[in-house]
Amino acid sequence: MIDKKLLSLLVCPVSKAPLDYDEEKQELICRASGLAYPIRDDIPVMLESEARQLTTEEKLV
Repeated sequence: MIDKKLLSLLVCPVSKAPLDYDEEKQELICRASGLAYPIRDDIPVMLESEARQLTTEEKLV
């Protein structure tokens, strides 16, 4: 579980847009850039090289 205060401070390093937390997948989602950043050992990995591309369905949700 990511701290809500931390989540409110984090933005996507690519688009600078706000992030959504996906608890099930343990990822921070940026719909603006279409990237999902992993959370490992309760630490967000905010590197573009570590992010995965969102699917078309994920971008629309």
